[in-house]
Amino acid sequence: MTTGTVAETDKCVLCKLHYKKIRAPINLPTLSEIFAGLRSPSIIGGNTSKADADRFSYWAAEPKDVFEFQTGQKEPFEKLQKALNKYKLEKDAKGISNIECRIPNNEVKSQESEGKYSEILRCAQNDNTVDSRLRGNDKSKEEILRCAQNDKGSGNGKESGSDLPKGIFCGGWVGYFSYELGRYIERLPETTIDDLGMPLIRLCFYDRLICYDHIEKTCWLIALELPNDTEEPAEKLAGLEKLLAKSHEISVDRPHPADLDNIDFSQIRCNINKDYYLRTIGKIKRYIYDGDVYQINFSQRFECDYETKPIELYHWQNLYNPSPYAAYIDGGSFHIVSASPEMFITIVDGVISTKPIKGTRPRINETGQRSSQAKQVNAKNFDELVRSEKEQAELNMITDLERNDLVKICEYGTRKVVQPRTIESYPTVFHAVATVEGQLREEITFCDVIKAMFPGGSITGAPKIRSMEIIDETEPTARSVYTGSIGFIDIDGNACLNIAIRTIIIKNNKAFAQTGGGIVADSDPQAEWDETITKARALLAGINSVQREASRTN
Repeated sequence: MTTGTVAETDKCVLCKLHYKKIRAPINLPTLSEIFAGLRSPSIIGGNTSKADADRFSYWAAEPKDVFEFQTGQKEPFEKLQKALNKYKLEKDAKGISNIECRIPNNEVKSQESEGKYSEILRCAQNDNTVDSRLRGNDKSKEEILRCAQNDKGSGNGKESGSDLPKGIFCGGWVGYFSYELGRYIERLPETTIDDLGMPLIRLCFYDRLICYDHIEKTCWLIALELPNDTEEPAEKLAGLEKLLAKSHEISVDRPHPADLDNIDFSQIRCNINKDYYLRTIGKIKRYIYDGDVYQINFSQRFECDYETKPIELYHWQNLYNPSPYAAYIDGGSFHIVSASPEMFITIVDGVISTKPIKGTRPRINETGQRSSQAKQVNAKNFDELVRSEKEQAELNMITDLERNDLVKICEYGTRKVVQPRTIESYPTVFHAVATVEGQLREEITFCDVIKAMFPGGSITGAPKIRSMEIIDETEPTARSVYTGSIGFIDIDGNACLNIAIRTIIIKNNKAFAQTGGGIVADSDPQAEWDETITKARALLAGINSVQREASRTN
């Protein structure tokens, strides 16, 4: 493992890209379950909401390299950039495998004659996504993934349908950046207690992965060929195909629903109490009246016991709270389960975009006996968020902050708001979002991007530096991964990182969930408290549900 450094040599490792396209059904939960049982897995997405975001889910495990940067070490960005420079894609590599495999239509038989097997194939023909209620079967390895035809493309154009889609992660680093990394970018106080003791940065280098395209309904098996590999590229691809097949031979029980309105908060420990929270809102508003800041993101952390498999919680979140920037990270001594709806940055072919969220309203389940009443409540909450001048002002401030961050790294004249304020719907909340993008200057590195943009303005406030000083003053514990970022940086320069909100850290048989909100001059302290509780319910409900079910089955 690499800790704060990469190697004694600066020699670059050139990698050749190999891939295989498979048109076959996929069971998202069981594939996640398979990878969770491997060494050091990372999962990005794995739920159907990815279709509305960046389109792809990824599963990777057994990294070739690990980069960690610990609190107290020096020069994080020099060491990080050295790690990122270690592996590069060989642009003119000839070892590209672009074999496309399909299941022919005549393989699909009636449900009556084939039972579950025909239902899986029927799902494949319709949308390729198999619900976790469908169970594995003994024919899957031989028949579900048996290729009816091999179309060997030339690799010279997208017309063949076998070239990798634009922006896809083609191997590289997956992991997280903690919020406190910001102290290495700006001179900030350091008074909070770091009681979790996790690395500030942890990234794993993966030379193979499975990608699922939620738009095209296809799987991509991706492998990098490294010098002195002990496995041939074909062996790596075959290993991935076996994992995909194995995912159809196991079952994952459907997680039980939870009542979000009946969380027993007396059983939840918090790093601050309500009285402190309300008084601190008053203190923050005085800073705003004095002209120190326009807005502060203030948060509180919830803690409870957790003694079941972390992947069970990920299954629950992906079913009941599916989020477009969800992630599962196994760090050995800790696990991260993120149900983030917010993109921090995406870089594709030198174009960087960021999508801040500001403004939240609760959304309740519209099924069941009270569906009519629920629809009325949701319509009221949606309309309230649309019309809220407070939330409009908050998002405008943060959008402007992000534009100012982008000016440090983008070509002159390329920054623009490509999507003004809009309301997006999620299972438990409505969010107000906007999207800003620009063209990176040619000399800009990934570390330059992080130093210019991190942490995201939507979870600090404006101006950013003074806001972070006040956060350190008012929040008793270090945020760690919360409001940092999780995602990937590939060896071809593309990247996608979330803002690590709606994120649970599991360590030492305890689960930690943190929620906050933007405080402005006219914020109502009680309403801000209620908003943090609303955001926390979906996280705590999932924890309670999987814990309760685990205790029943043990």
